[in-house]
Order: sequence, then structure tokens, then C-alpha cells
Amino acid sequence: MKALFGGLLYCFSLLVQVHGTNFRFYGYEPQRISPAIRYTRPVSRPELPLGTQAAQNAISATGRQCKSRPLDLVLIIDSSRSVRPGEFEKVKIFISDMIDTLDIGQYATRVAVINYASTVNIEFHLKTYFNKVDMKQAVSRIKPLSTGTMSGLAIRTAMNEAYTEKAGARPPSQNISKVAVIVTDGRPQDKVQEVSAQARASGIEIYAIGVDRADMQSLRLMASTPLDEHVFYVETYGVIEKFTSKFRKTLCGEDICSLRTHGCEHICVSTTDSYYCKCQDGYILNEDKKTCSKEVKPVVVVDPCKCESLVQFQRTVQSAIQSLASRLEEMTKKVQQYEHRLRRF
Repeated sequence: MKALFGGLLYCFSLLVQVHGTNFRFYGYEPQRISPAIRYTRPVSRPELPLGTQAAQNAISATGRQCKSRPLDLVLIIDSSRSVRPGEFEKVKIFISDMIDTLDIGQYATRVAVINYASTVNIEFHLKTYFNKVDMKQAVSRIKPLSTGTMSGLAIRTAMNEAYTEKAGARPPSQNISKVAVIVTDGRPQDKVQEVSAQARASGIEIYAIGVDRADMQSLRLMASTPLDEHVFYVETYGVIEKFTSKFRKTLCGEDICSLRTHGCEHICVSTTDSYYCKCQDGYILNEDKKTCSKEVKPVVVVDPCKCESLVQFQRTVQSAIQSLASRLEEMTKKVQQYEHRLRRF
């Protein structure tokens, strides 16, 4: 009876559940390496707050800030002894201006900064900051290392450490461009040709900006091709900010997600030349690859008819057991009677 009652209780509970990389400077003629065209020193002007000038430059003709295509961008800055403190501050202003130009975010452009001299320090990774305010504050805190110029080591660090998924780089399946910009004013004290070739072969597009005493041949060895679109030179750090507007022309390409015609119900993620839709936590992407449905964990549903069959089977078995027990009891009594008769003889 306990087994029968247990089966009925199980079926009842079930019934309740059932019914309950091509990165180009478009639109302008890039500075050619040979013959070199040098920027002249600009007229001095009052210093603007960090990033203010870029914020003004980033306003398009329509009066709104441009929307950059998503990148995994690593900025590599030389802070060797030859870079004076005031010049290093201008480099930080240039970086901050670049950040203001970009569309920063987890699903947009991610930025990392590498500071190098004879040693290399990753100031922050691609996964560290997803907003401009915190990122620019981190840039303002960067201190120069003031030693040698190990450009090759810096590029190797970017390739092997900064551009890893652990550090925040996105996987190849997302088709996000990897772009590195190296700013230096000296001649590298290590070899750059081989490691730069390895970095480019791994999918990293390298821009080289030389300042003042920078070695032009080394810049060519580091940069991607065509060289006249990836190698630049300025006479002083005072005019390096001119590159902000040049980079902006490339970074402010058409971003499908920003147009809001993508049709993604939850999240639109831009890639180099397209986009894909993503759902918030707890939701799954439907077959149309645009809309989302709440994720439902599968529930085991038992057919009530099958449950009734189980109960009937249990009853049949119970009846058969009772019948066998009754017959066994009768046979036991007969055996006892035969034994009693045998004892009398």
C-alpha cells in the first residue's frame, strides 16, 4: 500500500506542475615620408582642459559627435629620458583628445595604453575602462619612465599581452580591427623589424608617429603598409595634436548601430564592416537573429495518461503479490499438516 500511495502522490505532484582591417586616412592627403613635410611650430595658445579641444573637433557638420567604428586600439607611448616633462604632458593631451574622438564602450571601441622606455608598463588594458571619464583620468596619472627606448619590446608586449582575450581583446570571430599607434622621438635601442612583422602578421595594423629626433627608417620598419598612410612625422610635440583631426576622419566612419536601423531588440554590436545582435542576460536570440525571448529552462512534462497507466500497473502488481502471498500461506499450512501426520507414524 505504501508503494501505491507513493505512486499516486508522485503523479499528483506532476499534474500540479503541468497545469501550474583596413584602416585608412580617407579624405585627406597623408604626409609623405620622402621628401619629408614638417609641421611648423604653432602660435602659442592658452592650454585647454584635458580633452576639450578634441571634444570640439569631434563635432561633425551636423552638430553632433561622430560615431567611430569599433576597434581594439592600443596606444604605445615613448617616455624615455629624451622626452621632457612638458612634452610628455602634450602626448597625454593627444591621447586624451583621441579618446574624446572615439566611441568608447564594451561593445564599441576599447583602448589600452602602453608606456615604455627601457622597460614596458601596461598602464591599463582593453578591458579596464569602458567610459571616457575614467579612461582620461587614468591617462592623466601616467608618469614617464625616463630611461632608454625599447620600441621592439613595447610592440612585443602589445602583441603578446595587450592583444589577448584575457586582457580584453575580442576574438577573431567578432571581426574587430586591431590598431596600434606608437609615438616615439628617438632611435630604438633594440630590433624592431622582426617583432613588428610578427605583430602585423597577427592582424595588428601599426601606425608610427615620429617626433623631433625620431629615426625615420625605424618608423618605416614598424609601420604597416602603405607607409605613406601609416608613418608620420612632426618637428615638435607642440603640434602632435594636429593628428587628432586626421585620425578622426578615419575613425568617424559609418557605424550601422549608431544609425538605429539595425533592428536589434536589445544590443547592437558593430564589427568592422557590419554588425550583429546580442541579447541581455536571461534572454536568448531568436531565429531571426534580431529579437530576443526570455530563456526558459526545460520542464519535464509527464503525460497524465502515462501516469494513470503506471498506477494501474502498480495495482496489478500489488494484486498479484497478494494472490501469491495467499497461495503461499495455503501451501505452508498443507506442508505443516503433512509434517504433523508423519510424526504420528
